[in-house]
Amino acid sequence: MNLELLRQVCVTPGAPGFEDKIRDFIIQEVAPLVDAVRVDNMGSVIAIVEGKNTEKTMMAAAHMDEIGFMVRHIDDKGFIKFLPLGGFDAKTLTAQRVIVHGKKDLIGVMGVKPIHVMSPAERTKLPEVTDFFIDLGMSKEEVEKYVSVGDSVTRERDLVEMGDCVNVKSLDNRAGCYVLIEALRAIKASRKKPSCNFVAAFTVQEEVGLRGAQAGTLDIQPDFSIALDVTIACDIPGTPAHAQVSHLGAGAAIKLYDGSVIADRRMVKFMKAMADANKIKWQTEMLPAGGTDAGAMQKFVPGGSIAGAISVPTRNVHQVIEMAHKDDLDASVALLTACAMNVDKWDWSWNSVNECPAEKPAKAAKTAAKPAKAAAKKKKAK
Repeated sequence: MNLELLRQVCVTPGAPGFEDKIRDFIIQEVAPLVDAVRVDNMGSVIAIVEGKNTEKTMMAAAHMDEIGFMVRHIDDKGFIKFLPLGGFDAKTLTAQRVIVHGKKDLIGVMGVKPIHVMSPAERTKLPEVTDFFIDLGMSKEEVEKYVSVGDSVTRERDLVEMGDCVNVKSLDNRAGCYVLIEALRAIKASRKKPSCNFVAAFTVQEEVGLRGAQAGTLDIQPDFSIALDVTIACDIPGTPAHAQVSHLGAGAAIKLYDGSVIADRRMVKFMKAMADANKIKWQTEMLPAGGTDAGAMQKFVPGGSIAGAISVPTRNVHQVIEMAHKDDLDASVALLTACAMNVDKWDWSWNSVNECPAEKPAKAAKTAAKPAKAAAKKKKAK
């Protein structure tokens, strides 16, 4: 796998509404791989590969925003108060570094009242986002030279390899961006056209309400939709089997359900068949809460689109120590590529009965012919 690409796509900043730097990076990566690329009014990157059937469109979307913050106030001592952009478990902010993106990038730390001076009641209370402030180590006058109310803030953490896994901030959802870029690369390398027009959408503002996907879907009007995102891997001590959602190393997760979508069962069957036909490791995923761009892509089309999602199992989601297995990332790339190249081999009518693509029957026929050939050879020898 392309670890350097994954590292760069994870560490490049882009809070919701401030996706400029990650957008520029993604355009640079995908421009040589597609027939056309543009940026819509919301700021999402729309990359298009012309298919064999230009009357049908498959949209694959990965949101490129990461959870972050917005500067709300600079106090008399230069400490910054902020608003969250996306959902945070406040206790994970303790002892973290951040980057304030003002006129220049400044490293800061998340500060909170020290335990030594907390009252007994304060010590037992879980922290809230409003308890924290950002300390830049500067006076108010110095801070205001570079930082203004409304500037964005992202978390600071580089990628490290841990066993067969990678650990870094913002795998949610730069893992999905990585999968989509690498699928475009695989399609280009095949020197074949995808089954139908393939539109890769790197969407904005998913973490604050699927906003970029809504606007993009209304524009693209896809027949088939696949979201690329992470999912919870609660395969950890203390979690019962039924609540684990997905498992690291068990393959690409084919979504059945989340808080935003019930995956189209035709798409689920198609994905399973593509995985089996191409010997791609897979697992199913049911996420009790939270949503993905699939929810927007399914319903913001007149009559709806046939929608599903491929998810990368990830531990410690919405923390700076998100962890994914390299094999699951590779499997997700392979599954998305197979779906893009074979959508025309499937009967999408309701209650249809499908087989795996034509390669399987051909192999079966070849295998069945072997005993007959052997018998004929034996007879001739006699």
